[in-house]
Amino acid sequence: MSTDQPSRPSPVSAARRRDVIDALRRGAVPESGLDLLATGLDRFEAALDAELSAVAEGASVFKAVRGEYGSGKTFFTRWLGERAKRRNFTVAEIQISETETPLHRLETVYRRLTERLATPGFPPSALRPVVDAWFYTLEEDALADGVSEEDLPESVERLLTARLTEVSRHAPSFAAALRGYRAALASGDEATAAAVMAWLGGQPHVAAAARRAAGVRGDLDHFGALGFLQGLLTVLHESGHAGLFLVLDEVETLQRVRSDARDKALNALRQLIDEVHSGRFPGLYLIITGTPAFYDGQQGVQRLAPLAQRLATDFTTEPRFDNPRAVQLRLPGFTKDSLIALGRTIRDLYAEGSATPERIVAMADDTYVADLATAVGGALGGKVGVAPRLFLKKLVGDVLDRIDQFEDFDPRKHYALTVAASELTEVERNAAASGADDVELELP
Repeated sequence: MSTDQPSRPSPVSAARRRDVIDALRRGAVPESGLDLLATGLDRFEAALDAELSAVAEGASVFKAVRGEYGSGKTFFTRWLGERAKRRNFTVAEIQISETETPLHRLETVYRRLTERLATPGFPPSALRPVVDAWFYTLEEDALADGVSEEDLPESVERLLTARLTEVSRHAPSFAAALRGYRAALASGDEATAAAVMAWLGGQPHVAAAARRAAGVRGDLDHFGALGFLQGLLTVLHESGHAGLFLVLDEVETLQRVRSDARDKALNALRQLIDEVHSGRFPGLYLIITGTPAFYDGQQGVQRLAPLAQRLATDFTTEPRFDNPRAVQLRLPGFTKDSLIALGRTIRDLYAEGSATPERIVAMADDTYVADLATAVGGALGGKVGVAPRLFLKKLVGDVLDRIDQFEDFDPRKHYALTVAASELTEVERNAAASGADDVELELP
């Protein structure tokens, strides 16, 4: 989330407000409506919008976001993803993890990409609607050229071959699977069509009969994933999308895996960066997030010199002079004042949707919001930078909800901040353990 002081939000739709409030109540980053909280990010807007425009015109961009836990990295990438969606980009956010999505196995990254793929009109997984839209476009292009209905299948096949020529050089099975999917649909075989689509999305263990029908073999591997990504970008472009905005979140988890897997993952990241910069993936905006320790420490980027060279960025100046065009962006994190200001913004947003907005603002006035922010920060050892998630969860779920529902509820009289160990993340638990002696808490 933004670390500058937010201003009071303008009136918004009930649905957007509800989505934001519901997410904060659960202690999560909202999936949408992030512009309501994103004041202070204007210093990035011009450079990032220019990059999105370049990608929409066929360029490719790689970006790395750095920040401590709680500094708003996930918020930032989702905020930028919303801006990309408004430009008709497809968007996918992937959590890197050793067990579910190891970065050194790019086939798992591609699989998660297709599972998480969203468009402005379709939620995840939007892979099949995208492919269907592409075939519809091919048909429309063929009809526009004067092709008869009788000759349409053959004409579409020629267009498919022509437009996937470059992709077929690197991943011929991608084009073969598309043909197999279309043939299954034409014959009314939905089961085979669905299975081929799953294989096209990188899913393993697809029925052998479906693979034979599509003329493909085996499962997708690490090297084939890059060709499939290239094919997907072609389909996205041809079906009218501006590009793909792809987030690899929590890349710093690589520091905790076995050394051999870590080295492979760092090299895979270096390979991805090089492929992006080589122009192999026109229409791709790839962004990763990580902590400063990942970028600067010997268990992270610095372990692989070529990768460190590609990500090197000067952060010796004041943060306000950071270059938003650089390969790395720095998120400085929250201060006590910016945390309080964010709390006031959320309170005002909540009040807009309440039947008694005056009561919300009066009972949770600016002073109370500041006191609660101070108490939550104290509960986490004074580390304000990791406090936003817990603070907003407590503010919405424990305070504002009760004011809204109970006429006689007064948070100063009836609420004492309690923090259960079970509701803290690992980082928050470590912060709390470092010293919360100044705040009275009930810790089960």
